Amino acid sequence: MLSTTEVRTHVLSIIEDVALDDDVSQLQDSIALRDQLDLDSMDFLDIVMELKKRHQIDVPKEDYGQLESMDSCVEYLTPKFS
Repeated sequence: MLSTTEVRTHVLSIIEDVALDDDVSQLQDSIALRDQLDLDSMDFLDIVMELKKRHQIDVPKEDYGQLESMDSCVEYLTPKFS
């Protein structure tokens, strides 16, 4: 299983590729990503699709709320990176 730091790095890489116009270097882990970045619903779906494409991680719609902040993303995704 990957460490939480490694999972954060993978998630950050995906967000950087989706939110091209945003500076993700100053993201605060406990604040909702949508409050910090200019993400719309299509951007969010792109993040979910990239998780599946790059890491074979499927996030069901009912779990989308678990991806609200970087902290919640890492907590939710860490066991799935095993």
